Amino acid sequence: MRALPGGVGSTQQDPARFSSLIDDVEERLFAALPDEAWVYPGHGKDTTIGAERPHLDEWRARGW
Repeated sequence: MRALPGGVGSTQQDPARFSSLIDDVEERLFAALPDEAWVYPGHGKDTTIGAERPHLDEWRARGW
């Protein structure tokens, strides 16, 4: 799963894939880890859960 920074990654404009991926990211990362937990994505710079958490609603609204 590619997640962060800036979103959950490409779902090739498939709403079902996006919904599944963002739901998984919210459950497995944001619900399970504290804000100070570091995340090391495959692309982009390292970040923390707390730095990305405020963007969840934006990602959902954007749809990618």
